Amino acid sequence: MRVLSTSEWRPLAEAHAARVDAFVQPHLSRRADQVTHPVHDFLFTYYSQRPAQLRRWHPGFGVGLEDAEEHAGLKGYAGDPVSVTTAYVVSQRPLLTQLHTLLTATAARAPQLGCFGLHEWAMVHRSAEHGTRHDRPLRLGAEGTDAVVESHRIACSHFDAFRFFTPTARPLNTLQPGRDDRPAFEQPGCLHAGMDLYKHAFRLTPMVPSDLVADCFELARDIRVLDMRAAPYDLADLGFEPVRIETAEGKREYAEAQRVFAERGAPLRRRLVEECERLLAAGEPQNS
Repeated sequence: MRVLSTSEWRPLAEAHAARVDAFVQPHLSRRADQVTHPVHDFLFTYYSQRPAQLRRWHPGFGVGLEDAEEHAGLKGYAGDPVSVTTAYVVSQRPLLTQLHTLLTATAARAPQLGCFGLHEWAMVHRSAEHGTRHDRPLRLGAEGTDAVVESHRIACSHFDAFRFFTPTARPLNTLQPGRDDRPAFEQPGCLHAGMDLYKHAFRLTPMVPSDLVADCFELARDIRVLDMRAAPYDLADLGFEPVRIETAEGKREYAEAQRVFAERGAPLRRRLVEECERLLAAGEPQNS
């Protein structure tokens, strides 16, 4: 086990907090003022990782910290110097196996870039009947939005997006992903699969280093901006120029951005796979 002295690990912890604070602190200020933001609040409201948890630095399994009383009381830590225990890693084998299966299956597929963000449109199909997910006007109005949904082929592969489709939009999806068959559907071009790398990373906390979590967070933050720029909502007053996916030019713009995000996500997905494999190996019985 590598051991870090206080003078070594505290600057790392402070640098991590400063890195994520650029996004965390504006969110906390909005929350204090009871102001919501449909783009930037998503990573804190949809996902279960709280801002304080994101700010807390972890070195990952295999690293001990000297004089780290604040870590000693955290789940998974013990010893002197304090570190994530092998017993905790072993207890997480079901999660590690599940994520390894999902991540390797997703990585093995070629990115599909033809969905054009229509999942967000399908979530407000026939909004006059079902309502909308955000208290924002629809850029094309209710009838115009419905026309886009009904005139396009919808092929959403991500269950956690598909489950928010309105009842009238669900039958229009060419795929029917379920809660328990994610490895059979998820593909690396999907924006939500890219954002979920952040979810997978923080679920592996404190076993994985916080720089990996922060890298995945920053990717998810940037993907969310595209996700909502391509959505049917009018966000011009918030400074977001729409990606007009109902046009040929908008489709090209969306697909190119989607390709770039798939390329950014690939090494992060690979790192998560490697971490799962390292942690699964750490929990295996040793031969005498």
